[in-house]
Amino acid sequence: MNATAPATGPSPLIRAVALAAGAAVIVGVVLLAFAWPAVTSEPRGLPVGVVGPDASVAQATGMLEAQSGDALSLTGEDSRDAAVAAIERREIYGALVLGDTPTDMPEVLVATAANAQVAQMLQGIAAGMEQQIDTQLRAATEASIAQRVSDPATAPTEFTIPHAEVTVTDVVPLSDSDPRGAKLATAAFPLVLGGMAGAVLISFGVARAAHRIVALVVYAGAGGLLLGAILQGMFGALQGNYWTNAVAIGLALAAITAPIVGLRSLLGPPGLGVGAVVMMLVANPISAATMPVEFLLAPWGAVGQWFPPGAGATLLRELSYFPDASTAFPWTVLATWTAVGVLLTGVAVARERKTIESDSPTDDPELVTAG
Repeated sequence: MNATAPATGPSPLIRAVALAAGAAVIVGVVLLAFAWPAVTSEPRGLPVGVVGPDASVAQATGMLEAQSGDALSLTGEDSRDAAVAAIERREIYGALVLGDTPTDMPEVLVATAANAQVAQMLQGIAAGMEQQIDTQLRAATEASIAQRVSDPATAPTEFTIPHAEVTVTDVVPLSDSDPRGAKLATAAFPLVLGGMAGAVLISFGVARAAHRIVALVVYAGAGGLLLGAILQGMFGALQGNYWTNAVAIGLALAAITAPIVGLRSLLGPPGLGVGAVVMMLVANPISAATMPVEFLLAPWGAVGQWFPPGAGATLLRELSYFPDASTAFPWTVLATWTAVGVLLTGVAVARERKTIESDSPTDDPELVTAG
């Protein structure tokens, strides 16, 4: 009579409970990844310039710091032209231009193309300044009238209280085809999805690691041309030169796709999961594609610019609206991620060739894959 071996491992019920609990944890992580940046976002240290006489700058700086707390980081600019140039280089989001005399009305410079929310915030500051100046003018005028009324011989028959008007100038406005910037803000997410979809298709549809590099180059080129035509030609989300935008989109796709393909080629299916998690759940939420970098908790906004989604979104915005801004950093970030991905696949190619050489001559090289 044969003895029945005792069952080993967890029971089916325990496995089912563990699987359900694990799925709940995954859902929670996904929710945190996508909701956390929006829930915690608020302005912190937004660089804004101030132009004017030293005394006026000191007074305005103290007033704005008292009102906004740490939302603004005020920097002195030599002149209005210098402030405009700094805005066009994306060094500051806007500027407050004070008059040379107390009677000169201030001007607030904004750039809705940099971020419409920050521009609206600066417009609110302009409205507050206008109200404060109005109050001061009214008090001064009423005091002058009261003094003159005390002498009936010089009392005026009628008077008018002057009204202050703070000019708001949009230095870099959004285009008529995208007046709220919504199309440009949403252009970054298709790049992430497109990069991941391309990585999956190339990883599972192309057997040889060497052929995956060829497929990656073709995918990035075709994707850049197609998405550029859609985003710029059809939707009007992008401005500037189409070919430059297409190259930027293609490189952004490559920077997302190449590392995932490289990890898949080198590590097998687990590498695909690791790459997808990094790009979707880590890099995408901190990309600052829909909000200023300063709105994210430090240092995550700056960290996000070192990943392809953040660098790609920044590059497309600067190519569209800020031709004077330096784009060396985002180009370098995208090129580096692409190179790393190709290098990983290249390692898999070398391993693949070594495996083929060590096999018997009857082996079919096409059946040897990198995982």
